Amino acid sequence: MKFSDVFKKSFLEGYSTVELSTEQILVVMLITTILALYIFFCYRLLTRRTFYSKNFNLSLVAMALITAGIILTIQSSVVVSLGMVGALSIVRFRTAVKDPMDLIFMFWAIGVGIMCGAGLSEIAILTSLIVTLLIFLLDKMPVAKAPMILVIGADDKDETATAIENRIKELTSSYKLKSQSISNGTQDLVYELRIKEAKELVAKISKIDGVTSASILSHDGEVTF
Repeated sequence: MKFSDVFKKSFLEGYSTVELSTEQILVVMLITTILALYIFFCYRLLTRRTFYSKNFNLSLVAMALITAGIILTIQSSVVVSLGMVGALSIVRFRTAVKDPMDLIFMFWAIGVGIMCGAGLSEIAILTSLIVTLLIFLLDKMPVAKAPMILVIGADDKDETATAIENRIKELTSSYKLKSQSISNGTQDLVYELRIKEAKELVAKISKIDGVTSASILSHDGEVTF
């Protein structure tokens, strides 16, 4: 027997076809479906306070099932797996992910599909439980309150600006002038500040001579320290 024949034989034996019964496939897909629905409800619950995309959530379920089917197919034949890798390599996803948590859920769904398809359902279940526990615990952790934005319109006088700053200093724990623009005898001031009684501050600022408008805004962005 030639060396090339020995090499071909050992190569084919190393990548032998795995026979999967219908029962095994159904069990894998059933477990994947259960875990995919679990991810579906976790995503729905965690995004109750933000913009919720039902289509994206449905795609997570489909993504887990399709990934599990791909892994099962790859196990069944070496030739099919090589062809599938070539086919998937030309796929390009250009949809921008707006929230980092959406990216986490995408990887979670893909990971569940891979683990279940490879016959490692126990790892998929354990991983899902740990991820859920950590997400919920970290989500409940208290965070610093984001500063508020005070926007003031007033006439362009030094006395007015001084009175505004004195009143802000009197009623806030910390503040910072973020922007000041002057045009045609008027000025627009933007302050970043931390305060509990925002309504009282706006009311007192509005009573200052020379102030034409005062409004305060809150945001849910990142908090800096």
